[in-house]
Amino acid sequence: MILNLLADATAALDFSSLGLSPIALDLGTWRIGGLSLHPQVHWYSLGYIAGIMFGYWYLTRLLQHPGAPMAKRHAEDLVFYATIGILAGGRLGYVLFYKPEILRNPIEVLYLWEGGMSLHGGLLGTIIAILLLARKNGLNALRVCDYVAVCTPPALGLVRLANFVNGELWGRPTTLPWGVIFPRTGDGIPRHPSQLYEAALEGVLLFIVLNFLFWRADARYKPGFLVGSGLLGYGIIRFLIELVRQPDAGLEHLSWGLTMGQTLSVPMLAAGLYLIATAAGRRVRVEPIAGSESVA
Repeated sequence: MILNLLADATAALDFSSLGLSPIALDLGTWRIGGLSLHPQVHWYSLGYIAGIMFGYWYLTRLLQHPGAPMAKRHAEDLVFYATIGILAGGRLGYVLFYKPEILRNPIEVLYLWEGGMSLHGGLLGTIIAILLLARKNGLNALRVCDYVAVCTPPALGLVRLANFVNGELWGRPTTLPWGVIFPRTGDGIPRHPSQLYEAALEGVLLFIVLNFLFWRADARYKPGFLVGSGLLGYGIIRFLIELVRQPDAGLEHLSWGLTMGQTLSVPMLAAGLYLIATAAGRRVRVEPIAGSESVA
């Protein structure tokens, strides 16, 4: 009896038993003229939407304190710019880095509803969006990036949770008791729930670290320090997670010994280290755009 209990305690979890569905809301079938539509709202989409909404809300709270690099009106514009950057950069990054065969039929690049987004591409798209916004409004782009970096981790965590609900981007095989059998693998092998690892590390831990640096270490007065810390933190987390995350087919072992996820993280690590190392030299007197108190 004891042996049976121990066996049950260490048995892998069958993902199917969780009753999860990628569809958050099914609106049924709509008939408009000769068209038959079946609109559905997916958790993956809601993860992005909720992440962007939280990011905007939290950013406006940060901007209420002295020394902010922009005003609330800039944050409102940033939401539009960043959303375009996330969608365009994330999708193009996925196509170029992971599924270049999609380019054989370019119209499929627009098939966002079929999934396939690259976080590295989305990050690059967001940076480009911030640069455009800063140039248009005469803002310090690096300081804007610092503030945005502090607001970003929860969005990462929500998207990773959506990945788990979708039963996608699973981990490598494991014998650990919390292994999960994902039906879509087709092999019945317990695997690391790497999506949950990433949600905890990218979404929760990174948020705590960046907020500590923002509020307790006055890092926001050293342009580049916070975004550098975010890049370094995410780069380390993603590089290590790749050890337990199952890479995309064909990208498990590239000729240089790294996975694609690790390869794309190397530039982030280098950029993060550079921005942190040089941040002190960029510290200047910061005059507030929001608030009235002058910041030294």
